[in-house]
Amino acid sequence: MTRSPVGRETGRVDGRPKVTGAAEYSGDHRAVDLAHAHLVTSTVARGTITRIDTTAALASPGVLRVYAAPESRLGLYPVTGPAAGFAENYVPLRDAEVRFHGQAIALVVAETPEQARDAAARVTATYDTQPPRTSLADEPHVPAGPTISGAPSSLTILAPGVGSIDAALAASDVVVEAEFHQHMQHHVAMEPHAILAAWNGDRVTIHAGAQIPAAYALGTAQRLGVLPENLQLITEYVGGGFGARVVLWSDTPLAAAAAREIGRPVRLVLTREQMFTLTGHRSQLTQNVRLGASRDGVLNAVSHQSVSERPTTLAFTMTPAHATTDALYRTPNLHVDAQLAVLDLPGSRAMRGPNEAPGAFALETAMDELAIATGVDPVELRLRNYATTSPSRGLPWSSKHLDECYHVGARRFGWSARSATPRSHVDGHWLIGTGMATAIYPAHRRPASVRVRLLDDDTAVVSTGISDLGTGAATVVAVSGADALGIPLTRVTPEIGDTLLPQGAPAVGSSATHATVPAIVNAARDAINELKRVAVTDDGSPWRGADVEDLRYEHGILHGQGRSMSFGRLLTAIDSPGITALAESPGAVDPGYVHHSFGAHFCEVRVNRFTGDTRVTRFTTVADVGRVINARAARSQLVGGVVFGIGHALLEENRVEPDTGRLANSTLADYLVPVNADVPDIDVHLLDRPDPVLTGPLGDGSEDVGTRSLGARGLGEIGTVGSAAAIGNAVYNATGIRVRDVPITLDKLIDRL
Repeated sequence: MTRSPVGRETGRVDGRPKVTGAAEYSGDHRAVDLAHAHLVTSTVARGTITRIDTTAALASPGVLRVYAAPESRLGLYPVTGPAAGFAENYVPLRDAEVRFHGQAIALVVAETPEQARDAAARVTATYDTQPPRTSLADEPHVPAGPTISGAPSSLTILAPGVGSIDAALAASDVVVEAEFHQHMQHHVAMEPHAILAAWNGDRVTIHAGAQIPAAYALGTAQRLGVLPENLQLITEYVGGGFGARVVLWSDTPLAAAAAREIGRPVRLVLTREQMFTLTGHRSQLTQNVRLGASRDGVLNAVSHQSVSERPTTLAFTMTPAHATTDALYRTPNLHVDAQLAVLDLPGSRAMRGPNEAPGAFALETAMDELAIATGVDPVELRLRNYATTSPSRGLPWSSKHLDECYHVGARRFGWSARSATPRSHVDGHWLIGTGMATAIYPAHRRPASVRVRLLDDDTAVVSTGISDLGTGAATVVAVSGADALGIPLTRVTPEIGDTLLPQGAPAVGSSATHATVPAIVNAARDAINELKRVAVTDDGSPWRGADVEDLRYEHGILHGQGRSMSFGRLLTAIDSPGITALAESPGAVDPGYVHHSFGAHFCEVRVNRFTGDTRVTRFTTVADVGRVINARAARSQLVGGVVFGIGHALLEENRVEPDTGRLANSTLADYLVPVNADVPDIDVHLLDRPDPVLTGPLGDGSEDVGTRSLGARGLGEIGTVGSAAAIGNAVYNATGIRVRDVPITLDKLIDRL
């Protein structure tokens, strides 16, 4: 009997090619007669190009073309319809308008990358400039509009007889009010954005990293003015995304259009500095949280307001109270509101836990302040305000075990030994503190298609156009296929990362797994049913003429009428190379429930009492994410999310020069991210409680394949949400200093220690 690989410690099926260098990322692919491109970017944030001098660049060795705005040779067009939401609202290089500092204004194509880069440095531009709008505080604010889920970004719920949220707060025994600020943050994935475009007649093949391959390909086809079926996007290996590879930026259309115009394949690899302005960022943000409670910490009123940026070219509408403050704690009076300020900055985009990570930092820090104000332990405070139904919608959750996360996490971390008094634990030069916070993330469900093919060598291929950003998606496809077919994992080949495959689930919103797994189960069911059908109808089958109901499939073998035969042997007997089935998983969820994943973070930090240097020394995370498909990859994802939280709390920011609109620290020498020395061993525990609703009814193991759900939910972002707040709360416990503006750098501590 084959043991299911679901929930086991499974190594990644693509691990060996990745660690040995055999895996080819977008920038590694080669082509005959390949040319190389390099972008020139603007040095002003707002205005019009009056002249671009390309003379020196054109005279440089190896240069084939220089395309400069306004440029007519590239044949690029606006993106319209559903794909417009995944692309910038202007056509790159078409006009002379400059919309942000770092915008692409010219493209140089040469024989080698070095020649292209050298010639690009020789391009000069002059501008007619206007003062850029760069300040959240100085520009008018407008309502954010609907959230990413379609819910209103402004919501007020009041108890009977309460006139306003201000009145509810005024009637509370204890009120906590705090304002929070953060600057821009960036995705900085390991792999730079890279494109290889090659044409064959009117068809183009593009190698590029994409989180939603189908939308990316559709937008690119529209930009290029070609039929969608004439564009193939290959995105098999992707070195990180975190939201930056959701959008079709200017690099892919420019490289593909240049390849078409010169009649040669073109590769374009962005520099690290260019990625800071050309591939999105998390918006700068101001938040105000007010909590009103009884003296024993029971919430009476919660208000969460925010202002973030809306760049003119492409904006992610940040609504940080959505799926955090409007979903987490029970309260009779609730007010959330998100506002935006139109600014002349590079396009913004979702970044891992896009609303929830900054929203949770504000809410969970305020909850810690409420715990101090009421004298209630932070864990107990959250349990006293535990919501059994959605505070904003009144619906039950499909599955929620957050209380167990609190209890298990507190026990594993040793929370009971904590002192609530700041600066009470000292070790030489170090002040030691502990903190905790809650994690929550919505469980979106999106459509997915999967093809399962049973082959005559007793192996199976599971194909779907999903991309793997390093999250382990290829392994999830293989594990789920092996489970659904009841065969060893070694006999399943996952096929992903190509738009010629069935349309895969978007690798966004922690939704890929619970969208893809049901489609795999359904496709496996249909393939087995087709196997039974040919078994009773094909002349070469030993079951020819039998009743299909007499056949039973189990672990890759058909049984019936005293005979048994593997599907490979049957296919060989009927002279068929394989049997194929295609199935889909719908994007809708049960509207009678609210669907979220949950977690609890516990953290210890050390703060040097003389320098303010802060080190995270212990971290425990307990997560309620439904059924775990691959335990090893799941822990890895949660560890990665916590590392994101460490960066959010202590290191990451990019400041805007107010007069120029330039992003001041757009290199990895200046934009700091956590490295090994910043990250402790992270204790991760997964509850592994299947969700009985999100992806369909659970089974007890006796059902036929294709009639049960594994009950998985997403977990790529839950580790990021709340982890920064746990660190900030631990810093307060260590020092007695509350820092509400992230990152918590030593300059914000040293003068107050």
